[in-house]
Amino acid sequence: MVMTRSHLSNATLQLLPAAAEIPAYDRGRVAPGIVHLGVGAFHRAHQAAYVDDCLAAGETDWGIVGVSLRSPDTRDALGPQDGLYTLAVRSSSAEELRVVGSIQSMLVAPEDPAAVLAALIDPRARIVTLTITEKAYLRAAGGGLDAAHPDIAHDLANPRMPKTAHGFLAEALAQRLAAGTPPFTVLCCDNLPANGATLHRLLTEFAALRDARLATAEVPGLFDHIASQVAFPSSMVDRIVPATTDADRARVAGELGVDDAWPVMTEPFRQWVIEDNFSAGRPAWEKFGVTMVGDVGPFEDMKLRLLNGAHSGIAYLGLLSGHATVDRAFADPAIRQFVDGLWAEAIPTLPEDAGLDTSTYTAELAERFSNTALAHRTAQIANDGSQKLPQRIIASAIECLEAGTEFVHLTLVVAAWIAACAARGKTLPENHFTDPLDAALTALLDQQLPANETVTAVFDLAGFAGDHAERQTLIELTAVHLVHLRRDGPTLAFAALGI
Repeated sequence: MVMTRSHLSNATLQLLPAAAEIPAYDRGRVAPGIVHLGVGAFHRAHQAAYVDDCLAAGETDWGIVGVSLRSPDTRDALGPQDGLYTLAVRSSSAEELRVVGSIQSMLVAPEDPAAVLAALIDPRARIVTLTITEKAYLRAAGGGLDAAHPDIAHDLANPRMPKTAHGFLAEALAQRLAAGTPPFTVLCCDNLPANGATLHRLLTEFAALRDARLATAEVPGLFDHIASQVAFPSSMVDRIVPATTDADRARVAGELGVDDAWPVMTEPFRQWVIEDNFSAGRPAWEKFGVTMVGDVGPFEDMKLRLLNGAHSGIAYLGLLSGHATVDRAFADPAIRQFVDGLWAEAIPTLPEDAGLDTSTYTAELAERFSNTALAHRTAQIANDGSQKLPQRIIASAIECLEAGTEFVHLTLVVAAWIAACAARGKTLPENHFTDPLDAALTALLDQQLPANETVTAVFDLAGFAGDHAERQTLIELTAVHLVHLRRDGPTLAFAALGI
């Protein structure tokens, strides 16, 4: 006889072992104060955990309404569990389990956009947070809104049935304005440069297009309203969150005694730096380790260039070297030495007067990259390189050029991305990682053009370095690395760096 195990839910919370932390508050008394767009694993390991801390401290008007803009998978997993899930905090030596209860309900935008708009219009919702990934902001090569994108066109033609974050935010703000409801604060938590200001610019561009199309709308002038009345604080987020495996699910279920359809794995380290600019109140996040500041920029640059930049280098060079996870790649002496060289080039591009402790930060990163318990897949980090490399790598390289300082490690990351893309379907599985430019990249790389021509075409395709005066120098430096990678993989590329 096969025994079936109960699943995680409000009804089974009290059955969990004492070692598992459970919500220390009455979930029935929590009001929805935050709507989150993009309920993925990162949000559940990061922002939702911080909100859970605030709810436990008595701030019960900040519950989260989770919204998926694409897939119903998270809703389908968490719905039967009353929104509960397990956060497994793993180090190389231990694992702690915590059940998080801050997500009060889950909506799937393609199934019911009206319900999503209703949640956004609810006067109790005072903050909208976003983790929708870089590509979902629909930016054109120059950084502005891609007005020609079909989803943007759809949202302009169908304002009450939106598909994009831009469409939902604009329509909700328009309806709140019409009803006399104050606007919510829009808090971007994605890895975009100056993410609050960037989203503000993109949404005002969208609103201008919307105003022009809906000249007879009930609420004209949405552009002016968003430009002057809606707060868009910038933020920097940091926590490593590898993809959950079936083995993770089985292990967590064995520890809890109940099934959890989608537990989340993460590391002990977490960081959140937020510009303190909220128009309708906020939780007291600072009580739980969040750093509230006037300028997020220096912290953001440090994270993008030292953590994310190193992650990209580890991912692409790790894949080309046969390493499936970050800890295995970082244990490779050549990659470890390469990361030190990358940091040495990137650190001087950070402001000296912002109080950044780069020595302590990189020491923490080295410990985090060595965490054997996370099994953070290099292929997961490798996704969407064309969207990530400009702020993680290209920006540092341009600053080095402008300062007249030498660098060689930064451009190897770009060359390794190109080589890893070319290796898919050959030495790497065909769909090992993906990129929004995959179709064009594959067609280009299949031509096997000379290295300089390949790199030039890739820079054109991805819009790397724009029209910067030193763009050709970056192309030439990247092409030298690509020649080495094509000839003998990372071995020759590392040897050329003296590794």
